[in-house]
Amino acid sequence: MSAKDGVIAAEKGGDVVPEYEGSTQVIPKQADDTYAEEDFWTRNGLNMKSFQRKHYGEGLVELDRPMKARHLHMIAIGGSIGAGFFVGSGGALYKGGPGSVLIDFLIIGVMMFNVVYALGELAVMYPVSGGFYTYSTRFIDPSWGFAMGWNYVFQWAIVLPLELTVCGITIGYWNEDISLAVWIVVFLVLIIIINVFGALGYAEEEFWSSCFKLGATVVFMLIALVLVLGGGPKSGAYSEYQGAKLWYNPGAFKNGFKGFCSVFVTAAFSFSGTELVGLAAAESKNPVKALPGAIKQVFWRITLFYILGLFFVGLLIESTDKSLLSNSAYADAKASPFVLVGKYAGLKGFDHFMNVVILVSVLSIGVSGVYGGSRTLTALAQTGYAPKVFSYIDRSGRPLFSVLIIIAFGFLAFISLASSGPVVFDWLLALSGLAALFTWGSICLAHIRFRAAWKYHGHTLDEIPFKAIGGTAGSWLGLILIVLVLMAQFYTAVAAPIGESGLGTAESFFKSYLALPVVLFFWACGFAWKRTGWLTIPQMDVDTGRRELDWEVINAERARLAASPAWKRFLHHLF
Repeated sequence: MSAKDGVIAAEKGGDVVPEYEGSTQVIPKQADDTYAEEDFWTRNGLNMKSFQRKHYGEGLVELDRPMKARHLHMIAIGGSIGAGFFVGSGGALYKGGPGSVLIDFLIIGVMMFNVVYALGELAVMYPVSGGFYTYSTRFIDPSWGFAMGWNYVFQWAIVLPLELTVCGITIGYWNEDISLAVWIVVFLVLIIIINVFGALGYAEEEFWSSCFKLGATVVFMLIALVLVLGGGPKSGAYSEYQGAKLWYNPGAFKNGFKGFCSVFVTAAFSFSGTELVGLAAAESKNPVKALPGAIKQVFWRITLFYILGLFFVGLLIESTDKSLLSNSAYADAKASPFVLVGKYAGLKGFDHFMNVVILVSVLSIGVSGVYGGSRTLTALAQTGYAPKVFSYIDRSGRPLFSVLIIIAFGFLAFISLASSGPVVFDWLLALSGLAALFTWGSICLAHIRFRAAWKYHGHTLDEIPFKAIGGTAGSWLGLILIVLVLMAQFYTAVAAPIGESGLGTAESFFKSYLALPVVLFFWACGFAWKRTGWLTIPQMDVDTGRRELDWEVINAERARLAASPAWKRFLHHLF
């Protein structure tokens, strides 16, 4: 961006700070919050006036902030629980065994714990819609930020048609005679209706669907505990004490190191979307108050729902069960271990109940895809990294054209009806499979470099309102684990399929690792466009664009906490 462009951007809603050698960086201004002045129908997107232009052109601006603390909490604790957890875990169990599933999900959980805390610290300081991209641009390298922004947009644009297809297949559990196209249309219309209400529509949908998903998972774990102890119906497979016998026969691990590594991808995919709480923070009323509490919920989701839930699955479903593999090219509820548990136990209707849970989860991820992709695309347009048309924000706070283009990708779901559909979707899945790992790694690295720049410019940690619990050490741990997961996936991409020896084919490699060359391509495009490179610590501006905070309230809360007993301070870090 030229200096002239920078001045224009500032006039349209951003502050400009020098980077180096005459280039500029646009930093978001505070919200003018004139959305509150709109009437009810306009603010909620329910009349034609709501579609009129509110903001347009370069210069980051904050969107409407209708989200409440309860929304952020449920987005954090249950927003990303979807097909990867409920269905994909079945294939992971078959490939690696219950031991690999438990350890790999635990490793990814530790990684995500640190990623989300690093994100929380940055998002409270700089709550910007499309924040992942802007943090990379500001604290790493504008070219890399360009790559991360477009990578994240394409990740969600590709996930949407996949989730729509899975919705149709999930309905097929009850009736396979109705064409898949009918259900794709039905669920696409539902997603469009939810997006009419903008951020509030997304927030309410996520709140209630997360409540339902979490409640169902708790019910499953209680039933699973009874089944493990032999309390199931006498007509079922769990009428006797189960214990950990399946960990001995057929065993805790399958297919050696290759099986162990193969589970990492499923585990990472299952956690995709966890980072959306950072995007949502920019559209919440008080992120300083709401976001820290929401971030803390991630610990409980990882521990109670992912780890404990899959531990019970490993106790009740044999890793050699052929039902864990589906004939469908897409995620299939019939292969879900959660559905199989109810079926084998002889619990009438429980498999149907879990299928409903899967359906709600998949639809929820589709809605999240439109939200995450559109907000990031708008941020890209506002900084000149995407066509200007996508910077259009209407009077109800919706990034209108960004939402429309992401929804348009949903029509790719109809490819599944063609004979070549599975092949096309294999490549689409390859594009999105590892994309989240690069986003998470960038968050950790941006946090590490932010802390270095913060110290360099004379600031102290006391000036940070919400600090990552692990500090930079936690971000380094998260970054190292991400690199290890990428290495594990590279090994499985190069090696022959499980059960075979030698090397795989070029096609199998790119189906497993296509996200890397795509990210490198975006990085090269960003460098060619902006001609910017790695930022040094002195070049980073950590002051401009920070949201104003009420330090009297923050310091009073810190003093109150410091005077509390040790057990209260401990609980404060967990809840």
